[in-house]
Amino acid sequence: MKILLTGGGTGGHFYPLIAIAEELNELSHKQKIIDLKLYYMSSEPYDKHMLFENRITFVQIPAGKMRLYFSIKNFFDLIKTATGVFFGLLSMFFIYPDVVISKGGYAAFPAVFAARILRIPVIMHESDSYPGRLNLWTSKFAKYVAVSWPEAFDKLPKDKTAVVGQPMRKAILHGSPEGAIEFFKLTPGLPVIFIYGGSQGADIINNAIIDILPQLLLKYQVIHQTGKKLYDDVILRSKLILENDKNIARYKPIPYLNNLTIRMAAGAANLVISRAGSSIFEIASWGVPSIIIPITKSNGDHQRINAFSYARSGACKVIEESNLTPHVLVAEIDKLLEDKDKLLQMKNSAVAFAKPDAAMKIAQMAIDIALSHES
Repeated sequence: MKILLTGGGTGGHFYPLIAIAEELNELSHKQKIIDLKLYYMSSEPYDKHMLFENRITFVQIPAGKMRLYFSIKNFFDLIKTATGVFFGLLSMFFIYPDVVISKGGYAAFPAVFAARILRIPVIMHESDSYPGRLNLWTSKFAKYVAVSWPEAFDKLPKDKTAVVGQPMRKAILHGSPEGAIEFFKLTPGLPVIFIYGGSQGADIINNAIIDILPQLLLKYQVIHQTGKKLYDDVILRSKLILENDKNIARYKPIPYLNNLTIRMAAGAANLVISRAGSSIFEIASWGVPSIIIPITKSNGDHQRINAFSYARSGACKVIEESNLTPHVLVAEIDKLLEDKDKLLQMKNSAVAFAKPDAAMKIAQMAIDIALSHES
């Protein structure tokens, strides 16, 4: 049995595929499928260690972005896309998987196109409330369409679409309160705010947090995931603003979180501040109240739709970028962390919203399709 995974070269595409691969390996063991072979086709491996750990063979193909605005890069990326389609077809023909699982994104186009030509069944997953362009196209011929948000259901073929939630790796599915205080050198009993900016970081959130750090550290501790590229800037500015501040040790900036640090931060947190991407499902699985700050301009305005959909569950508060002032952010943080009953209600709502079995459902569907394809 051969199953090929494909996605657009970002963590938002890659890690859900890893979560599905984990379930595929586990289900194949339980169901005694001894010949399972997994492949990942994309422009970059993204995380070679994760691929190796999950016994996934990387298949590299060129891929070009499809921009909706004029740019000279469109010309060169058109050549990349055409080259990617050629090599994608060639690689797909020689691998000839039983099923392809696509997360969308520009780097998935050659694989999905090749699967269409070679009549290989495709399973598609959409993480956002407004589907991306490739996923809208893929949904027309995909065998099975899985979505994270109910709002995406209405935009896709209803006869083959199901709301399953977001595939998440088992390693970050739950927080680890045990050992978190020692791990981050935290003060017991003092509330912890976890700024979860994603692997790239969130510049506007970083700026807002730095502006209010002296106020926050009077009453709280802050674990701040800054993003690798933004880390040096955050460190420089935070040192300037916290110079001679006796509470400086309460601030814990980190460029990037691995599985262990995510679990520890999630376990220590009383409140999470995050963007409105797929991280919402991780926060929900941790059962931690949150403040969600959606990106103002996103495809189909999906981040705002995501944020307010989650807010309707009662698990979070939303602050839009246009309202993100130091006063508003501090006031909202204080209001939440000082209301124990509200925090408990939000925690329960987050747990109820979480869908921790999404990866398993998609993996089982892939195995079912692959077995029927083999026969």
